[in-house]
Amino acid sequence: MHNFFITPKTSRTAPATAWLLAAMLALLAAMFSAPAHAARIKEVAAVEGVRSNQLSGFGLVVGLDGTGDQTTQMPYTSQGMANYLQQLGITLPTAQASQLQMKNVAAVLVTAQLPAFARPGQAIDVNVSSLGNSKSLKGGMLISTPLKGADGEIYAIAQGNLVVAGAGAAAGGSKVQVNHLSAGRIPSGAQVERSVPTPLQEGSSLILGLEATDFQTARKVAQAINTKFGAGVAQALDGRTIRVAAPMEPDARVTFMAELEELPLEASVAAAKVVINSRTGSIVLNQAVTLGPCAIAHGNLSISISSTPNVSQPNALSGGQTAVTEKTDIQIKNEPGMLIQLPAAPQLADVVRALNSLGATPQDLLAILQAIKAAGALNAELEVI
Repeated sequence: MHNFFITPKTSRTAPATAWLLAAMLALLAAMFSAPAHAARIKEVAAVEGVRSNQLSGFGLVVGLDGTGDQTTQMPYTSQGMANYLQQLGITLPTAQASQLQMKNVAAVLVTAQLPAFARPGQAIDVNVSSLGNSKSLKGGMLISTPLKGADGEIYAIAQGNLVVAGAGAAAGGSKVQVNHLSAGRIPSGAQVERSVPTPLQEGSSLILGLEATDFQTARKVAQAINTKFGAGVAQALDGRTIRVAAPMEPDARVTFMAELEELPLEASVAAAKVVINSRTGSIVLNQAVTLGPCAIAHGNLSISISSTPNVSQPNALSGGQTAVTEKTDIQIKNEPGMLIQLPAAPQLADVVRALNSLGATPQDLLAILQAIKAAGALNAELEVI
């Protein structure tokens, strides 16, 4: 940290100006010398077993303006509608049920997330996605749909009007569409019918699971808990789990967990990692990535093939026929690759500056970073997604 000294000039406005500059410099110094952000335990760990559960179900959306499924191609739409009508006491012959033409009905898959501690009667949001060839779900209403869990039991019932964030119009072979019309959402569209037991009140201890495996973070979490509640309350079992002794009374245990989750935790340096998306060419580097000195030569090889038609016209009265031939031209261009020396980069900004100096495209950087890692000059873990 540099020290700044300001000597005011001999004028009436000099003391005020000097004071303002000194205040600004003091503020900047405080900003740069501020300690690292301390995360809370609730941001890096969660109680084992206290989690949400996925629900799904098959449903029907009715009330569409002629944009539903073509039931001749989607037999499960007409079958699902026939089954629903049968539950209402309306029985159709099998031949008629298979020939139903309902342009205002669409088969959908309904999904929802049942949060932890959800009780019967509470409302949860649901997502609705088309299963058939429906053109749009806008303006439709989902009829009563049971939502089941992985065990096959019904945990919620969904029903309501869809909210589709899109619009579209088609006429004369032209079509205009904004956003996605074959999926929608129903806020508070499902009612919980059954709760899922959680292990929060079971046993004399709880297990905290870290979001990512890290022995340093596990040790810091255990130390923070023991400092607050006493030695031996928390024990780090491995790089991801911590056993915590908790009170037996439900109210005391909830209070204990509320205080525990708010405990500050010194941020530890994350493992150096470079994430590469090979499909989109995206490259993401975290703050811990460093680069060792290395030299890189990168050139491009391009092959171009062009075909030019040639027309051969016969002479007059020769009895010949006009013929078309193809003239193919193949060119190979190998651009020279200059050997570029990259200095050691101890910080992320230096790494970015060094990679930008190569002038390579993101697709080229995918290969360059892998080569640098193989050469031992990239101090990071490469992860391809």
